[in-house]
Amino acid sequence: MIRRAGMNEARDLANMAIQMWTDHDLEDLTEEFRQLVMNDDAVCFIKFVDDKPIAFAQCQLRHDYVEGTESSPVGYLEGIFVSEGYRKKGYAAELLSECEKWAKEKGCSEFASDCELDNMDSLRFHMALGFEEANRIICFRKNL
Repeated sequence: MIRRAGMNEARDLANMAIQMWTDHDLEDLTEEFRQLVMNDDAVCFIKFVDDKPIAFAQCQLRHDYVEGTESSPVGYLEGIFVSEGYRKKGYAAELLSECEKWAKEKGCSEFASDCELDNMDSLRFHMALGFEEANRIICFRKNL
């Protein structure tokens, strides 16, 4: 079963997300998800197996320019995670489909995402599910 996450699932989302975004703090992530699920321009979907949360997807509308797109807003996959032991069962594709439906309902004609240059698993996932590569960039920073 997949359902849209609410306030009560913020901790479940954070517990899964911390496995993907390991440089974050669990309490901070929980608060971020509490804010996200109340935002009309964002959504999180959770996949349950035997009433246990095992996967999630987070997407939102981006009104700023999104690399490779021509419209606004654009539905944007911010993160997707499937717990070990539940991978390779099509759950990520199911979650992505829910995100895409939500974006269409919000008036989007395009859907986008990104991954790090060295994240080959994410690249394969995106390509297998119909994304096309728009660009590759290297970002820079320096202290002032």
